[in-house]
Amino acid sequence: MKLKPILPALLLFLTTATFAQQHSEQNHSNYVAPADPLVQQKLSKWQDVKFGLLMHWGTYSQWGIVESWSLCPEDEGWCERKGPHSHDWFEYKKAYEEIGKTFNPVKFNPEKWATAAKNAGMKYVVFTTKHHDGFAMFDSKYTDYKITNTPFKSNPKSNVTKEVLSAFRDKGFMTGTYFSKPDWNTPSYWWKYFPPKDRNVSYDPKKYPEQWNKFKDFTYNQIEELMSDYGSVDILWLDGGWIRPKSTIDPNISWQKSIPYDQDIDMARIAKMARSHQPGLLVVDRTVTGEFENYVTPEQQIPDHYMDIPWESCMTMGDSWSYIPKENFKSTRKLVHTLLDIVSKGGNLLLNIAPGPDGEWHEEAYQRLDEIGKWMKVNGVGIYETKPQAPYRQGKWAYTKKGTTTYAFYLAETGETIPGRLKPEGLTISPSAKISLAGDKKTLKLKDGVIEIPAKTISALGQQPAYLFVIN
Repeated sequence: MKLKPILPALLLFLTTATFAQQHSEQNHSNYVAPADPLVQQKLSKWQDVKFGLLMHWGTYSQWGIVESWSLCPEDEGWCERKGPHSHDWFEYKKAYEEIGKTFNPVKFNPEKWATAAKNAGMKYVVFTTKHHDGFAMFDSKYTDYKITNTPFKSNPKSNVTKEVLSAFRDKGFMTGTYFSKPDWNTPSYWWKYFPPKDRNVSYDPKKYPEQWNKFKDFTYNQIEELMSDYGSVDILWLDGGWIRPKSTIDPNISWQKSIPYDQDIDMARIAKMARSHQPGLLVVDRTVTGEFENYVTPEQQIPDHYMDIPWESCMTMGDSWSYIPKENFKSTRKLVHTLLDIVSKGGNLLLNIAPGPDGEWHEEAYQRLDEIGKWMKVNGVGIYETKPQAPYRQGKWAYTKKGTTTYAFYLAETGETIPGRLKPEGLTISPSAKISLAGDKKTLKLKDGVIEIPAKTISALGQQPAYLFVIN
């Protein structure tokens, strides 16, 4: 029986605050810097680009529901099931996995996405090649549960991952592959002999090593496909941090204490293979602190202080990671302020936009990117290839630097135009410094540490999300 679409209000069973905590509650003091010079070079390049695009896309978009999590038999808000099959987990899982029989994103146009993202000032992309449900958005030889086994298979762009990476690479983007380590479709993870109790493997890998070895090989083989058949890849972004060696579990972190088994998939073997195909590859084994977490990834949160290790906040443009019919998109002002807050503290912003079942974004997503892009064309000079400048974030100010130049961003409130007199909080400016506004070469006056802005300049600038002072 085909599951009918459900009202969007019923389908947004996502509690981002609780779920995000699992990916931010981490002891970053144990960060291990990469030793490989090629990885170091790639990491430095990645830290310079600052602004990236993440896309969560899979068959779940057809129902307009949270990505994968409704399959998980846990009593958590983001796992709640709705609809005619919700009373029976086995029926629900069967119905969910049959979505692929009608999934046909005929409006899929990755070149349009890449153009919009580039115009917004984004410089890297991370695409969900496979989420926890196990549905491969690439033509994997190791599963039939994949995009090229749907009605979309007759489309010349049916190998979606290849098309996305190619389109963005052609626009000069660094490219990344999101890959879920857990796979709730493959029988070597959720073994049918033992029905799953939660997100973890459904059996004890120590008691059933033959099953676990099958899963390790399956994971290795799918990652090797992505690393060898899809052109150059810069980032392998691995999700599902409960799949980890028992020795890496931190008993002081609440969600890690509940991991019941050693779920070691041999990351050393995977990383070695991946880098044999992609030298210098950044490996991001999220939350598993050590040599295979080249940068850390707080989720839906921004640290309250500067961090001197490589990091990236992954955040949604709207409320949901996955497509929902009616999304509540953040304002352009909020998104620009988010980027500045992150960059001034030493991080990158990876901003998620979710394609719909037809293969298209919400029109509002394009509008936000266009508005961000217009602001970035003038003010991006204070973002790209910069370093944080103390005091980083103070009051309504965010600071970066490049060489001897300091960039001071004034984060305006809604409806606010730039005041005629401003004193950057926490920043000492030399009386001999030359100060100008981005895009305007006229030198502004400085008196007792206060910058004076002429009325004509204020009028010409109008209302903006933030104003950038260039200080030399």
